[in-house]
Amino acid sequence: MHLVTLVSLLAIAQYIFFAVLAGRARSKYGVQAPATTGHPVFERFYRVQMNTLELLVAYLPAQWLAAQYWSPQWMASLGLVYLGGRGLYALRYTRDPASRTLGFMLSLTPIVLLVTAALIGVLRAMLG
Repeated sequence: MHLVTLVSLLAIAQYIFFAVLAGRARSKYGVQAPATTGHPVFERFYRVQMNTLELLVAYLPAQWLAAQYWSPQWMASLGLVYLGGRGLYALRYTRDPASRTLGFMLSLTPIVLLVTAALIGVLRAMLG
């Protein structure tokens, strides 16, 4: 479970990093809080931060629940794919929002697999 913990902490650190980037973009492009619009580049950084938060809410519990029933190493591996997908998403979205699809899919797919694994695991435990 140490790997699951490590990957979870990396996901939280990645989110914090994206929040810092959004804050820097807010300052650089003169978007005063609480506004969330005002400059297209700031809006890209802000959307990366918010989309990551939206997925993090599903990713973290799914990873921990799945790791209760299946190999923690494999569940942590799915978490690494999620982290890579988030990184790719951030890089591509801030440069050209139209190129974000691969990063988004590499973020969403592990979540779907983790939720599915957790569901199968709990059903097997209940019926077994």
